[in-house]
Amino acid sequence: MTADLTEKTDRYENLLAEALAEAEVAVPPETPLGDAAGEFEEMARSYLEDGRHFRDDDDPVNALAAFSYGHAWLDAGARMGLFDVPEHGHLFTV
Repeated sequence: MTADLTEKTDRYENLLAEALAEAEVAVPPETPLGDAAGEFEEMARSYLEDGRHFRDDDDPVNALAAFSYGHAWLDAGARMGLFDVPEHGHLFTV
C-alpha cells in the first residue's frame, strides 16, 4: 500500500504543478473577479507548498490531501471562468 500512496502523491503533486503552470487569469485583475482569481491561485500555490512540506516530513497522507485540495481550488476557479485553461487533457474537468 505504501508504494500506491507514494505513486498517487507524486501524481497529484505533478498534476497540481502542471495545472498551475497552465492556468492563466481570464478576468481583469482590477475587478472583484480578478481578486478572486488571485485568491484561488494563491490557495492552490499554498497547498502545493504545504503538500511538499508534508511529504518532506514523511506524511504522505496529508501531502496527498494538500495536493488534492490545491487542485480543487484551481479546478473550481477554471469552472467559474476565472482562468483560461486547456479544454482537453488531464489537468482540468472543464
